[in-house]
Amino acid sequence: RYLSVYAFSTENWSRPPDEVEFLLNFNRVLLRQRRDHLNERGVHIRRIGRRDGVPQGVLDEFDAADAATSHQDRMDLLVCFNYGGRAELEDAAAAGSIPQNLYAPDVPDVDLLIRTSGERRLSNFLLWQSAYAELYFTETLWPDFKREALFEALRDYAGRARRFGGLSE
Repeated sequence: RYLSVYAFSTENWSRPPDEVEFLLNFNRVLLRQRRDHLNERGVHIRRIGRRDGVPQGVLDEFDAADAATSHQDRMDLLVCFNYGGRAELEDAAAAGSIPQNLYAPDVPDVDLLIRTSGERRLSNFLLWQSAYAELYFTETLWPDFKREALFEALRDYAGRARRFGGLSE
């Protein structure tokens, strides 16, 4: 029902300017190209992350996608853009209570976190929501992560006994 993808982190601003510009434009264009396709399939596109610093044209594209798909309820696609787990926790704590002030407090915690590219770290992604997530690591690069790679991760996840901090029975 929920899928969160990391499109642009708060740390990505420290990359070379031409790379930042590429990532901003790539995400804006991809969003415009895929919005109608996702809408037809019942997907509500939502952006989570800080708005400050993001060019208005990129924000406008996200806002338009959210508005155009807000009636959909088959799946929520959360695009984490200008997102950082620490930033989210800082913002939520400053507002009072962390759980109620997360960027998407209505979204349940992560069940399965898939980390591509052979990395073995969370990279500041959904830190609060991933407290009891099952982690799956793959050498597959993100651009090459296709349907079969997803099914492999889901098969692995299906074979696990989740304990949520308790003991297995």
